[in-house]
Amino acid sequence: MSASKLELSVALSDNPNTRPLIDGRVEAEGLALVPSAVHPSEMFWRQLRFGEFDVSEMSMSSLLISTARGPTPWVALPVFTTREFFHTRILVRTDAGIAAPADLKGKRVGVPEYQQTAAIWGRGVLAHEFGVQPSEIEWFMERPPDKSHGGATGFAPPAGVRLKQIPPSTNIGEMLVRGELDATLLYLTHGNLVDRSRIDLSSHPQIRPLFADRAAEARRYYAKTGLYQINHTVVVRRSLVERHPWIALNLFSAFVGARNEVARHANDYLLPFFLTGSLGDDARRALVTDPMAYGVKAARPVLETIAQYVHEQGLTGRRVALEELFAPSTMDL
Repeated sequence: MSASKLELSVALSDNPNTRPLIDGRVEAEGLALVPSAVHPSEMFWRQLRFGEFDVSEMSMSSLLISTARGPTPWVALPVFTTREFFHTRILVRTDAGIAAPADLKGKRVGVPEYQQTAAIWGRGVLAHEFGVQPSEIEWFMERPPDKSHGGATGFAPPAGVRLKQIPPSTNIGEMLVRGELDATLLYLTHGNLVDRSRIDLSSHPQIRPLFADRAAEARRYYAKTGLYQINHTVVVRRSLVERHPWIALNLFSAFVGARNEVARHANDYLLPFFLTGSLGDDARRALVTDPMAYGVKAARPVLETIAQYVHEQGLTGRRVALEELFAPSTMDL
């Protein structure tokens, strides 16, 4: 390490937006990054519980929940490494009588973790787009308290929500196959220390997506709302930023540089996932700005929406302001 550079441990998920930082193609000015590629489920749990890394990706929902309860060890950067239309990932059993989102009312629905960002987006869309409230579903959570993000942030089921813990002897995939669940809001099978479902349901004859044409639903939702759902942001140890304020913008520039490196080699990179095919006129009009843009200004509608959903779903006692999350030097980006 150069004596003039500050060494930082960094945890990142291995995806196109972060790979140039992981493999060293993009560097941060004045910083020597020591990267670890970690599955997000495990990364967030390790960071929330043990604070292992100086810099890491972080669950937007867990950051909001932690911030609502008092000062956190982290300062966020407006870097959003993953986005998706999470409600289109809902899977249902073909014999459960679920033909449309409204049919989820009264059903048994699995979720890896109730407070995870993807689950909050899914419930928010079900409520605001299809009139299905969280209290109208019976929820089954796979992650136990000691291996969950909520275990580190003091999670308790919100008032009016029916939530059962899936026993450690089984998991969402097995329960779906046996007919003990009717659906799952999200299904994760990648090996890590937190998630334990492993069955490949992609070709199972009794399991199908709730939205038969996921791309069409994504286009409809995006054209109507203009929201491309943010899942992860990036956090830096607060004590480091207080001692070295320049870290925030130098790291932000490095993440932007990594994203630009990817964009140079992908013609359709600036189009959201599921929108890279045929776009309707409404969706084209919605794409007046880069939907993948980093920065608070460009992402404010999406960030305000997830802050609203976290609060209205009973996971925070108040709505967290964006100014509480992000480094002051990044608020005008």
